[in-house]
Parts: sequence; C-alpha cells; structure tokens
Amino acid sequence: MKYLWAVATHTGRVRANNQDTPHPATSGSSDDGPVLVGVADGMGGAAGGEVASSVAMTTATDAAGTPADRIEAANEAVFEESRRRPELAGMGTTMTLIALDDAGQGLFGHVGDSRAYLARDGEIRQLTTDHTIVAEWVALGAITPEDAKTHPRRGMLTRSVGVSPGVEVDVFTHDFRDGDRLILCSDGLNGMIDDDAILSIGGEGTPEAAAWALVEAANDAGGYDNITVVVVDLAS
Repeated sequence: MKYLWAVATHTGRVRANNQDTPHPATSGSSDDGPVLVGVADGMGGAAGGEVASSVAMTTATDAAGTPADRIEAANEAVFEESRRRPELAGMGTTMTLIALDDAGQGLFGHVGDSRAYLARDGEIRQLTTDHTIVAEWVALGAITPEDAKTHPRRGMLTRSVGVSPGVEVDVFTHDFRDGDRLILCSDGLNGMIDDDAILSIGGEGTPEAAAWALVEAANDAGGYDNITVVVVDLAS
C-alpha cells in the first residue's frame, strides 16, 4: 500500500498558543509501510498543554512497539515531567496513533477526544470513540447526540495521557483499501464543523489542499480552539 499524507495545524482565532502536536510534523509519502500517524491535543494551563502534547508525541514516536505501547510510554513521560515541574501539575493530552502496515491494515491506539475518520465512497465514519463525559451520556441515552454538541461539559475528558501513573488505551485494527482517505484531527476541527462538512470539505482534492481547507473552515466557523488535521490517502 502507498501512503500520501499532509499535515495542517493552526492556533485558531482565540488561543494564544498551539497546544496540538501532529505526527508526522510535515507532509510526505511512502511507497509502503510501516507509517505512523497521530495527533495529540494538550491541556493544562498556559504552558502545560503545549508541553504535554510535545513530550507525549516525541516520546511515543521515539518508543518501540505498538501504538498502545507508545502511548503508555508517553503517559509515563508526561506524568513524570509534571512531577518534576510543579508548575505543570495536572497537565495531560489526548493521543490518537495509527500504525499503517504494507497491506493497509491500521493498528490504533487511542485516548481522549481527538478523532480518526474514514472517508470512503462518499461517506464518512468516525473510527475512534470520544472519551468524554457527554459521549458516555449519549451512549447511556441520557442526552441526544445533538444535545452533546452544545453541552457545557462536552470537553470534559474521562481519559487522558499523563494525568495519572497508568492509562487505559483503546486498541483496535481497521483494514483500509485502495482509495480510502483517513482524516485525523484535534477537537478544534470537529468542535467547529460537523461530520458532513468534514466529508464535503476534506473528502476532495489532494491531502494538502484538504487539510488546509478543513483548518480554514474551522477558523471561519469561529476558530475557538487549536486546529490540527492529518489527511492520509491510501493507494494500492
């Protein structure tokens, strides 16, 4: 399987700094696997979120093993950094990592509310599960998906990387095929535009054009958060 990817990240229109960290940091391509792609969205005060996502992604990409192994290493590194620097206490980050192999199978590790979408045959599907309190309420039938979009606690995470000594990681695989497009994003994208818009804007054109068009759309909708998008096209 051949991979062509593009990366776009922007501070947005409100935040003073960008607490998102994508991987890879720049656009590129590969004629075969393995390819590792991911997004981390930090949280924790003026500096903490930026440190958390950067430390987590650097640790994860330097580590060996599965995406889950890498996230567990990142969790330990962020937690220890916050213990070493009291001013960063409580910092953490989301992390979504996908290892794509030669055959087009993706092995996922996922914590938090960054997302991975599959765009295929004119449809879009969220592959990851949001680890938020409102997502749990939706699953229980306590609130509707529409209510969740505007709920004041929609950003409250139930899992994150680096806030405690251990972390529970979602692990699963997905088989991709020729013509698939994979879209990873921080919640600065899907918090501003809905899935249909992500498909209509991000499902067309080159990965580079799609990634930056999605960032622009999120900013046009308000840009209340940092926005990071990684778009990966797969071709046999």
